[in-house]
Amino acid sequence: MSAPDTFPETVRRSDLPGGVRLVTEAVPGVRSVALGIWIGIGSIDEVGTQAGAAHFLEHLLFKGTRRRTAAGIAEEMDAVGGELNAFTAKEHTCYYAHVLDTDVALAVDLLSDVVTDAELAHTDVELERGVVLEEISMRDDDPEDLLGDLFDQTLFGDHPLGRPVIGTEDSVRAMSRDTLHTFWRGEYTTPRMVVAAAGNLDHAQLADLVATALGPAAHRHDGARAVPPRAATGVRPARSGALALETDDSEQAHVMLGVPTAGRQAPGRPVLAVLNSALGGGLSSRLFQQVREQRGLAYQVYSSTVRYADAGSLSVYAGCAPERLGEVVAVVRDVLGEVAAHGLTDAEVARAKGSLRGGLVLGSEDTASRMNRLGRAELDHGRQRSLAESLARIESVTPDETATLAAELLDQSLTASVVGPYEEPDDLPAPVRDLA
Repeated sequence: MSAPDTFPETVRRSDLPGGVRLVTEAVPGVRSVALGIWIGIGSIDEVGTQAGAAHFLEHLLFKGTRRRTAAGIAEEMDAVGGELNAFTAKEHTCYYAHVLDTDVALAVDLLSDVVTDAELAHTDVELERGVVLEEISMRDDDPEDLLGDLFDQTLFGDHPLGRPVIGTEDSVRAMSRDTLHTFWRGEYTTPRMVVAAAGNLDHAQLADLVATALGPAAHRHDGARAVPPRAATGVRPARSGALALETDDSEQAHVMLGVPTAGRQAPGRPVLAVLNSALGGGLSSRLFQQVREQRGLAYQVYSSTVRYADAGSLSVYAGCAPERLGEVVAVVRDVLGEVAAHGLTDAEVARAKGSLRGGLVLGSEDTASRMNRLGRAELDHGRQRSLAESLARIESVTPDETATLAAELLDQSLTASVVGPYEEPDDLPAPVRDLA
């Protein structure tokens, strides 16, 4: 499938003072702009008492700057009907806004002010500490979210990838204002920043706005070059064949099974995407058909992948009645074993490729999705792929390639995490216990 004529390649990139990179995509026919300041720093970069600092800062920077109060920040954005938010991940953080095209200057100024000139007042630190602790409690009350963190801890062990982005109750309670300020000033530097924007915009005009707004912060890094994409350290953090249980008095049992994969710079990313889609990416996927449609064992079952600089994972999630957990795990193991031994059918590969192509093109119709794609690509790879190139990479995947990768990945011992009404690992059904 070739790139449709309605999706012209309109991405532009500029290097600005202080090592800041600006990447934009003009989207004809829209009246909005999605804009984000991406920082190549996440929870993986925290050490010692900093655990959870990046996420804590995501809350704290919106509490006020030298020019704006927290209420003022909210009022300015509400007055133009815009959206203002942030998210923290393991390897990056993003502060973003979605506004009308006529309000892009406000978005640039406000985001730059928040990211580079926040006050971090002691009273605000204490106020937001309580909010973050509430968020941790919410995570603990959501079995699926809790399961995801437990799975990462089980798979990646003591490696920083195994730590929850949100931090722990102990680390958040102990974190001082000085720790947060040191992390912010030391890590949120302009050479690590990418400004990504998509929508009805003019690249040159936006470059002037960003250079002015980030000028004081960039001045501290005169002559600095942009930090290159995060390189693999050579450490293989993931482990296979481990089992973890978190007791939870819930109506369902929640299980995640998975294997480690190579990091994002390793070849074969499109092949992994096709394999994942065919396994558990849609209604026709093998796992959905076998677990839900043919046996009615679970309402929700799916597979997913993540890839970081050092490693990644391919995992399967299912939620079911506790008495059905053993059968669910047995079916999932059978499906993975069958694909490891015999690969996917030609029809499965064709459907998976079509699903990925459609998702990629449909996602390109949304300015926020385009902005996210720009920012992630610049931080992770230092380059932008055209839509046509991405579609061609998916189309080039063959059944033999998916079979080879399936044999390599799915023949490993499975790592598993369970959240549910079980007191001890010995209470788990045999198909789950046998994974350890």
